[in-house]
Amino acid sequence: MLVKQVVRPSGRQYNDLRAVDFQVGFTANAAGSVLASFGDTRVLCTASVSESVPSFLRGRGQGWLTAEYGMLPGSTNTRVDREATRGKQTGRTVEIQRLIGRSLRASLDLSLLGERTITVDCDVLQADGGTRTTAITGGCVAVVLALNHLQREGLLTEDPLIDLVTAVSVGVWQGQAILDLDYPEDSSADSDVNVVMLGDAGFVEVQGTAESAIFSRSELDQMLSLADSARHSLIAAQRQALSQS
Repeated sequence: MLVKQVVRPSGRQYNDLRAVDFQVGFTANAAGSVLASFGDTRVLCTASVSESVPSFLRGRGQGWLTAEYGMLPGSTNTRVDREATRGKQTGRTVEIQRLIGRSLRASLDLSLLGERTITVDCDVLQADGGTRTTAITGGCVAVVLALNHLQREGLLTEDPLIDLVTAVSVGVWQGQAILDLDYPEDSSADSDVNVVMLGDAGFVEVQGTAESAIFSRSELDQMLSLADSARHSLIAAQRQALSQS
C-alpha cells in the first residue's frame, strides 16, 4: 500500500483506530445495553425483546431483528431537532437504521430465535463521525447481551449467534486512504466508505461514496484492506466487554 505522509487532525497514523470502548449494562431495563464509543462518537445501543414477530413471519417458527436510529438534539455543535417534532424521519435516518438491521441480522440464525423480535435502538449522544459504524459495532454487543439474557431465562435452547459483526469507516483524505474517519476528516474527505464485516467470514455490506473526487479500484482495495485490518481489534474489544458482563 502506498502511504503518503499526511498529518491527520487527530495526530493518528493512517491505519489507526480511535479509542474504542464499550460500557456494558449502561441502562438497567433493556435485555442488553451498551454505551459504544469510537473516539468522541458515543452511541447508546439497547436491545429489547418482544414475544412476537411481524405478520409476514407469523407461524413460521423464526424470529426477527429490527433497528431504530436517531441523533439526540445535543449530539452535534448545532442542535438537531427531534424527528418526532417534524412528523417524519429523514431519508438519512431510515437508510442508516435499515443498514443497522441488515448488518445485525447477518450475525444471527433467526430460525433459532423462536417467534420473538429483537429491537435494537441506537441513539447518538455525541457525534464525531462514524455514528452508523459505531451503532453497528455496539449494537452487536447489545444483541449478544440480550441473547445471553434469553438463555439465562431458559427461553433459548440453542445460541442463535453466528458470529460478531463489526463496522468501520474508511476513506480517502488528502489523497491518502485512512481508517476510522472522525468528523474533520469525514466532512472534507475525497471519498467515504462504510464497511460491515462478519467475524472472519467476510463483508456483510460496503457503502462507498465519492464525495469530492472519484476513487480508483486501487484506492478501493486500499480502503477495504484498512477496514479488514481493524476487524480483529474491534472483535477483541467486543469480546473483552462481553467477558465483563
